[in-house]
Amino acid sequence: MNELLLVVTIAGERVALPANAVESVVELESLIPVPRAAAHVAGLSALRSRVLTVIDCMRSLELGDTDCSDGIREAAVVELEGHHYALIVDMVEDVIEALSDPAPVRAAMGTGWERVSQGMVETEEGPLLLVDVAALIAGTDAKAAA
Repeated sequence: MNELLLVVTIAGERVALPANAVESVVELESLIPVPRAAAHVAGLSALRSRVLTVIDCMRSLELGDTDCSDGIREAAVVELEGHHYALIVDMVEDVIEALSDPAPVRAAMGTGWERVSQGMVETEEGPLLLVDVAALIAGTDAKAAA
């Protein structure tokens, strides 16, 4: 397959994002709340004169809230349909190579993980769940539209 993957931890689980979808990895220092935004939108932040919509990945997956009270949070910056998003993750680990195409997951996952799953990919570090960035950004609105 030879696709590069960004390994991150979300809700304590090691998962992979397609590296070609990630523009950068940043530490967000400030977060401005957005009234009436979807529940998984943590707020807005700025990066190099660009406004980012900040997505709380745990909320998107219906796994609780990320504690943003301590200030700095790690995030993967992605662009989708001309809009920039920062995906809050627990930790960014490394960039590695996928050794296989995504294969169906043969285990029960929570509904949030099932919604964002593109399948399992083999890596030198073992199998990882490949996450659909667009589904993560859409949050539970994606299943309501389906």
